[in-house]
Amino acid sequence: MCIATAISLLMILICAMATYGAYKQHAAWIIPFFCYQIFDFALNTLVAISVLVYPSTIQDYLRQLPANFPYQEEIMSVNPTCLVVIILLFISIILAFKGYLISCVWNCYRYINGRNNSDVLVYITTNDTA
Repeated sequence: MCIATAISLLMILICAMATYGAYKQHAAWIIPFFCYQIFDFALNTLVAISVLVYPSTIQDYLRQLPANFPYQEEIMSVNPTCLVVIILLFISIILAFKGYLISCVWNCYRYINGRNNSDVLVYITTNDTA
């Protein structure tokens, strides 16, 4: 319980840092949230790969669920191959959405970083012919 509380507080801190960084336009404050998103995307990709490589683990997992789990019997009666396809489809939708959110955070970082960049060329034109 202590570890879950610590992780939750850390996630709240990282999200607050990203919000503060976007509001105050400090690009460096967005990086921890971006790194968390990349890590989360990588973990979900590993879950999808493990479901694809070891499809029998889904049936084992369903057997370990409590007896009062809703629709457990209906899910167990589904063809295992069909169940793997449904789960992979669901995970790929989640991965696509997470990829979109990563893209949003990266574009926000680039926008703020580009806005604070001082490499803007300034051309001064005058009517002075001397």
